[in-house]
Amino acid sequence: MNRLSVAVLAVFCATSAVGQTAVAARGGVVRWLDKVSGETGDLELSRGQSAQNGRLTIQLDECRYPSDEGPSEAYAHLTILDRLMEEPAFSGWMIATSPALSAMDHSRYDVWILRCITD
Repeated sequence: MNRLSVAVLAVFCATSAVGQTAVAARGGVVRWLDKVSGETGDLELSRGQSAQNGRLTIQLDECRYPSDEGPSEAYAHLTILDRLMEEPAFSGWMIATSPALSAMDHSRYDVWILRCITD
């Protein structure tokens, strides 16, 4: 079922994005949540920059947004490492307006993109 929903999403995004151009931003704002302590915070990251939070290293590889929508419609490529895991906890694209479509599956932390930084 999960593969089917991803396939449907890919077709929908491809058809709705026709004619739109993406603007690469200089960075983005990422929000994190520690589900154990309840602590949250925001990280402003430049493209290619990483920051540590608890066990996680969060790297913003790219942040883009549709030119006619604005930076709050961001989609970002993130690489998230957990020092207790050999493989990345997440490596892929997240969409600010629909974070559940491509969420990080982690027992302790949630991480999602809020918006791109344009200035």
